[in-house]
Amino acid sequence: MVTGMSGAGKTLALKALEDLGWEAVDNLPLSLVGSLVRPGEGVPRPLAIGVDIRTRDFGVESVLAAIDRLMAERGLDVRLLFLDCDDDVLCRRFTETRRRHPLAADRPLLDGIHHERTLVSPLRARADLLIDTTSQPPGEFKRVLTGHFGLEGDRGLVVFVTSFAYRNGLPREADLVLDARFLANPHYVAELKPLTGKDQAVADYVAADPAFANFMDSVTHLLEPLLPRFAAEGKSYLTIAFGCTGGRHRSVAIAERIAGWLREHGSRVELRHRELDEGGS
Repeated sequence: MVTGMSGAGKTLALKALEDLGWEAVDNLPLSLVGSLVRPGEGVPRPLAIGVDIRTRDFGVESVLAAIDRLMAERGLDVRLLFLDCDDDVLCRRFTETRRRHPLAADRPLLDGIHHERTLVSPLRARADLLIDTTSQPPGEFKRVLTGHFGLEGDRGLVVFVTSFAYRNGLPREADLVLDARFLANPHYVAELKPLTGKDQAVADYVAADPAFANFMDSVTHLLEPLLPRFAAEGKSYLTIAFGCTGGRHRSVAIAERIAGWLREHGSRVELRHRELDEGGS
C-alpha cells in the first residue's frame, strides 16, 4: 500500500512501480481491497494500491484494519510505503501545478497541509518504509523505488554509495553517514582544485593523508559484519553516504574506493556523486 502526504509523489511512485512490473491501482475504495486481493486468483503480479485522503471511505483506522486483515486472514505479505515531504516544498508543488489541495478548499493551502499531516501521522508511524521526496528529483526517486521494489529475480541487498556536500544538507535517504572533513582538503591545492575525487591525482592526495588508511580500515571493518546481517533481516536497499565540505574531492574519492571494495567482496553496488551529478561546485 502506497500512501502519504498529498503532493509527495504517490502518482509518480505508482507509475514507477508499474514500470517495474507491479500491478498498480490508485484510489481503490478500501471496502474493495479484500475482493481484489485473493491469493491464487486475480492479478498474477505483485500489487501496489494507492490510498490517500481522496480515497472513498478513507480513514487511518480503515487503512490499518485492511492491512491487518490481509495479513491475518489471507497470510499475505503487506507493506506500507509512506511518502513524505517538507511543507514548504509541498506548497511550492501545489502552487506551481495550480492544483488544489484536497483539504484546502475553504482554508489556506498551508492549513490544509498541516491538517492532513495530523490526520495521516499514525500511518507514517506504522509505515514499513518511509521515503522523503523533499530533495529528490524524479529520476532519483525512481532509483530509490527500484532499489526497494525491483522484481528481477532475487536481488538480495543492493548497496547505494553516494558522496555529498554538508553545506547542501544530508541525503535524507542515507542509512549510514560518514564525515570525511577531517582529511586534508585538495580544494586548497591549486592544481587539484579544478579536479574531482574521480581523478587519480585527487584520489592519491586524499589517500596520502596519514589518517586515511585507518579511516578506510574502520569503515570496511564496520561494513563487513553489518552487510550480511542487513540482508538476513530482509533489508533490500542500504544507502551509505560520505560527506565533505564541497562534495567534489574527499567524499568522492572515498565513495569511489568503498564502492570498489564492496564490489570486490561480492556486493551489488550503485554509485552516485550528488554534487557532481547536480553540477555543484
